[in-house]
Amino acid sequence: MTEPLQTRPVLVVDFGAQYAQLIARRVREANVYSEVVPHTMSADEMLAKDPAAIVLSGGPSSVYEKGAPRLDPALLEAGVPTFGMCYGFQSMVQALGGTVERTGLREYGNTPATITDRESVLFNGQPGEQSVWMSHGDSATVAPEGMRVTATTAGAPVAAFEDDERKLYGVQWHPEVMHSTFGQRVLENFLLRGAGIAADWTASNVVDDQVALIKEQVGDARVLCALSGGVDSSVAAALVQRAVGDQLTCVFVDHGLLREGEAEQVEQDFVAATGVHLVVVDAKEQFLTALAGVSDPEEKRKIIGREFIRTFEQAARDVVGEGAAEGHPVEFLVQGTLYPDVVESGGGAGAANIKSHHNVGGLPEDLQFTLVEPLRALFKDEVRQVGRELGVPEPIVARQPFPGPGLGIRIIGEVTEERLDILRRADAIARHELTAAGLDGEIWQCPVVLLADVRSVGVQGDGRTYGHPIVLRPVSSEDAMTADWTRVPYEVLAQISTRITNEVAEVNRVVLDVTSKPPGTIEWE
Repeated sequence: MTEPLQTRPVLVVDFGAQYAQLIARRVREANVYSEVVPHTMSADEMLAKDPAAIVLSGGPSSVYEKGAPRLDPALLEAGVPTFGMCYGFQSMVQALGGTVERTGLREYGNTPATITDRESVLFNGQPGEQSVWMSHGDSATVAPEGMRVTATTAGAPVAAFEDDERKLYGVQWHPEVMHSTFGQRVLENFLLRGAGIAADWTASNVVDDQVALIKEQVGDARVLCALSGGVDSSVAAALVQRAVGDQLTCVFVDHGLLREGEAEQVEQDFVAATGVHLVVVDAKEQFLTALAGVSDPEEKRKIIGREFIRTFEQAARDVVGEGAAEGHPVEFLVQGTLYPDVVESGGGAGAANIKSHHNVGGLPEDLQFTLVEPLRALFKDEVRQVGRELGVPEPIVARQPFPGPGLGIRIIGEVTEERLDILRRADAIARHELTAAGLDGEIWQCPVVLLADVRSVGVQGDGRTYGHPIVLRPVSSEDAMTADWTRVPYEVLAQISTRITNEVAEVNRVVLDVTSKPPGTIEWE
């Protein structure tokens, strides 16, 4: 699989922080490439990556607890610029011979900090008083030898320090969260001033790097791309087409789990704009037969992933049979896998397996293709930037995310043709009304969910009904790693509810999901 071509990444060492991925994003927002690595990776392995800098994340432990993650002092002696945050800061204090202890003065949430050295690398040009986001019960009370204390708070006499000669820096708070008012500036000061990294990791560079990597990986072999018409697969296809041209054949699988008008959108928008060779496979019967009688969400995802691959294997045989160059069979499969897919499927550093994405945890073990995944290390907003750089049509680049398993994971219960029809009609109404209200730019996505195994009593036309509930799940997010429910105006919700219950006879109740992520995921299954 392809990875971003940057010889010297910034490594974010994950000490179990809930915000480790957010730190990586903030580094990238400074136009610097970052990778998350687990704290269990040895210092030798980290240094073998030749990092431009190292960022130590926060974490839930106390540095003096038995079994707490330890920072190898060798990492701080290697000459690599290092920045510690919260637990990472305290781990630096401990590794360098300072003192961390429980003083009884805990600090949580917004906390006033006094900057004692406004000429320092981290705080240059910033106000002497600023609000920072704290989350600690332990405090550094004695700074390590050679460290200059640059900030204090009421509960942390050593709230920030630096040694510019050794390129070692740290803060007790969380600069990666928006509640730390100068947090991004502090992080960028470390990256650009302290570590001396050039801010040149841009969409244009990603395109150039990936095109070179794809050419190297693929050579003159044939390539298939799993094109769904969504942002991820479309940008992945455009990248591969830029690299290998007509060696690429895009395969669009109509698995019967699509929303209204999606097949037409792929052919009209993407194909018309790019001229890519597209093969449409009608696999509705195949998928619905495989899903018959299945209600468990993990099993549904894995079945859909398996059937996807089997469909592509047959498409590869068909492509070869249609006159592919002799000696150049289809060896590679392009997928629009993103970093959040990898993390949620347990493939990220220290990540739990939340659910198997059809293109990660749902792939069969006997996969007959080598995967090409040029977007695997990117977040969604970064993919959109790359898509615009490639000239992918704006209606596709700006499209709200839609899961690869389609409506199959938006039906709670068994997937049938009748239930798909109900959900399609309800989904089309919700999408139409949200667009008409001008809310597409505010909403990350709005899954519409059919509770197929649930019925509720209602009254329509003076008669009793016993219909299905529909759930609306509008959410706002930057990258799908976290999300909050979108406060859609009541009049818009009322219009959606009225239309669905009037126009979709099988539905007599519309409900709103007001759960954030975490604790809930964006999709219900």
